[in-house]
Amino acid sequence: MLSRRVALAMIAFATLAACASTPEPDAQTIYLVRHAEKASGQDPHLTIVGRARAEILAAELADANLSAIYSTDTNRTRETAAPTANAYGLTVLPYDASNLDTFANMLRATPGSILVVGHSNTTPELVKALGGKPGAPIVEATEYDRLYVLTANGRRYRTELRRYGN
Repeated sequence: MLSRRVALAMIAFATLAACASTPEPDAQTIYLVRHAEKASGQDPHLTIVGRARAEILAAELADANLSAIYSTDTNRTRETAAPTANAYGLTVLPYDASNLDTFANMLRATPGSILVVGHSNTTPELVKALGGKPGAPIVEATEYDRLYVLTANGRRYRTELRRYGN
């Protein structure tokens, strides 16, 4: 009888040890920002302040373990993403902001941590398309510091709103 108990205890211990040693997959995290401060004109570049904010974003995400970075195809969004991409050795991948539902589905299927750089009107809409909470509209004229952090919980995302570069 004692040997049966010992055997059962060993099986239980081995099962618990196997469960404890199996690493949990990394939760998917999607970081979403509006581009940094821009100059005026058609397809403007970032201002000096905007370039500094883009560098601050790279520092803010230094420990995010990014595996992909996406940007719309404008100077201001690509320039906002560039310092972070350079820090990670990643290429900034373009996305079409005119079809956010399709892009959201692609993001859901992409493992790892992802940065998406968009615009004041598209970034909250993408948060919403992912099932997150976009909060109040971004103030077009002055708000460049909103950083959404969406963490996957199954097919749903927990939304955290941060500020950076202040």
